[in-house]
This record gives sequence, C-alpha cells and structure tokens, in this order.
Amino acid sequence: MIPSLLPTYNRTPMSVDHGQGSWLVMADGRRFLDMGAGIAVNALGHAHPALTNVLTEQAGKLWHVSNLYQIPQQQALADRLVEETFADTVFFTNSGTEACELAVKMARKYWFEKGEDRMRILAFEGSFHGRSSAGIAAAGSEKMTHGFGPLLPGFTHLPWGDHDALEAAIKEPNIGAVLIEPVQGEGGIRPLPDQCLKGLRDLCDQHGVLLILDEVQCGVGRTGRLFAHEWAGITPDIMMVAKGIGGGFPLGAVLATEKAASGMTAGTHGSTYGGNPLACAVGLKIMEIIADPAFLEDVRRKSGHLRQALEGLIAAHPDIFEEVRGSGLMLGLRCRVPNTDVLARAYEENLLIVPAADNVLRILPALNIEEAEMTEAVARLDRAASAVIAAAA
Repeated sequence: MIPSLLPTYNRTPMSVDHGQGSWLVMADGRRFLDMGAGIAVNALGHAHPALTNVLTEQAGKLWHVSNLYQIPQQQALADRLVEETFADTVFFTNSGTEACELAVKMARKYWFEKGEDRMRILAFEGSFHGRSSAGIAAAGSEKMTHGFGPLLPGFTHLPWGDHDALEAAIKEPNIGAVLIEPVQGEGGIRPLPDQCLKGLRDLCDQHGVLLILDEVQCGVGRTGRLFAHEWAGITPDIMMVAKGIGGGFPLGAVLATEKAASGMTAGTHGSTYGGNPLACAVGLKIMEIIADPAFLEDVRRKSGHLRQALEGLIAAHPDIFEEVRGSGLMLGLRCRVPNTDVLARAYEENLLIVPAADNVLRILPALNIEEAEMTEAVARLDRAASAVIAAAA
C-alpha cells in the first residue's frame, strides 16, 4: 500500500527535532554537525536569532495578500537586489524550480517580441535546474527525464567543458540563450573556470545570445562573493536565485536586465505566493547580513581554512578520497570508493554531508559556521574514512 507521503524520496532514517547554528538534534537526542545546511539553503544555520525575530515580527503583522496589491517588503528586497547586482528588475518565486520556468519563458519571450525564431537554449551535461517540465528538459539526463515525455522541446545539450562544441552550437541561427550553473551542484561540484565564463560571455555577446546563469545553489555568498559570476568579472542577462536567499524560508527570484525582461508585461507571468511579506522580510534580513563585505570576506577566510583541512584529509586517506573541488563554502570531495560508503560512516560519526553525482560528497556548511566546527567536521570525516578502510580489511 502506498504511504501517506508520496514515496519519491529515499530518506535517511533520521527524524530531526530542532536545530541551533550548525547543529541538528534528532528526535532520539543524537546531536549532528550539519555540513549540508539543507542542501545549501540554511545560509545562516538553524534558528538564527535575527531571522527568527524578523519572521516572528512579520508573522504578527501580515502573512499573505497576493500580488494583486503592492507589498512593501517585496519592493524593498527588489530594490536591494537591484542595488547589489547587475539586475534592473526582479520577479519573486517560491523556489529555484519556479525561477527556471520564468527564466526560460523570459528568454523565449524576448526573441518572440523581436520577431526572431531563436527559441532554442543551449544547456550542459551534468546540470540540474529543478524538476519541473522546463527544468528536466534543460538538464536532459535519462535519470531526470525517464518516463516524463513528451519533454518540453527547444534544448540542445552540450558536454561540460567542451569549448569546440559550444562554439559550433552557438553559431546556429535558432540559438537564443545559454543556460549554465557557474558551479554545478548536483552534478558533482564542478566549477566553470573564470576564463571559461568570461569566454562564454564574449561568445554570447558576439552572437547576440542571452546568458542565463543558474545561481540557485552557488549564489548568495556561497562562494565568497555575493554571486559566483562576480569572480569572473562578468554579468548575465538573466539569473536564477533561490536556496540561500531565504535562509530556509521558501523564496526564489529571477533577476534580469531591462533588455532581457522587455517582453514580460502584465499578465505574462504570475505567482500567488511569490514574494509574499513573510518571505521578503526574511530575504531582506538575509541580504542585510550576507551582502556585507566583511561577512563575505569572512566566508572567504573560512573557505581557505576548510579547503586546506580537506586537502590534508585527502593526503591522509588517498585510497578513499581523490580530490577536493569547488569554491568558497561550496566544496566537494570526490571519492575513490563509493561515496555512499563514506556517507554511511559519516552518519555514524553524527556528521551530515550531501551526496552528488560523479561520486562526490558535498560540503555545504552554513556560511557563519565557526572555525572549530569546521575542524571538528574534518575530524569526523577522518574517522569515517578510517572506518571504511577497516570494513574493507
């Protein structure tokens, strides 16, 4: 008999009771060090007092009115995002998946209004853009699309890192946009090198193609800059944001230039819940904290410490770990043994990390994690690796 919860998740048998900072306490009393942060969502950890206070205060005033009316918190957050980024305009969603839907619509509407048949979008192997019709069509993998046809048409999938394939494909007359993650998350923490992102921006400009960046996982301070593309010194035309922007409260956004958004007029898109007062009150506080240059500098400092410690872990266990990769506090450990073996032993050490493709374990702590907690996390990973070795002996 089917359970009351639709069985689409392969859940770990843990029941979380409450959290504080970088720690989660299970219903049975076990205390776990959380290095996954809800898959890069809890940017300021669990029960952050500033977020708790602003959410509670807003909840006592107004939860929801719909986008039939002006929402001051939404306007204030849009203004802040425009001030801090390349964008001229913002649309708020509830998730990254919804942001993908709008990004695709926005790019296609732009070319429709120009009267040009340029509806095809270039996307990349290993990508993840959510589980909606547009998201799975953009990713294109068998794992994502099997059984869900017919798929939304109009996507061409290119190998990750194949510059020749990109240069050949972007010249085709029906290409309207390129959709890419500056750092692939689900795909195994694969960063696009800065020079490649610069080259991609140049190619898009050369051929008049819109550049859509998916910063749902790598954005909002995760790499040590407010957004990952800033490291390359470029800007997109459209950008998808979610996860960290709400710090755990459901919130997403599409940021765009005036040019890219020019086709999106009244009635072309909407959301009942998107950008409601609760979500935007939290988002404003997140931006106030994370966009602070001193906070981002601290993320960069912590990331250097963590990466160095993980490199030492690889040196200590070369038969278990192959490499560390990623940017900022979005790091991945590629394993030489099945990553699920290491994950199981990490759970035994009361450590939470997140699996990904390419036999990688993601390390995605809260951005305000303490240095001592990072040191403890690596020590627990060290014991987990030793347990894997002992089990194989």
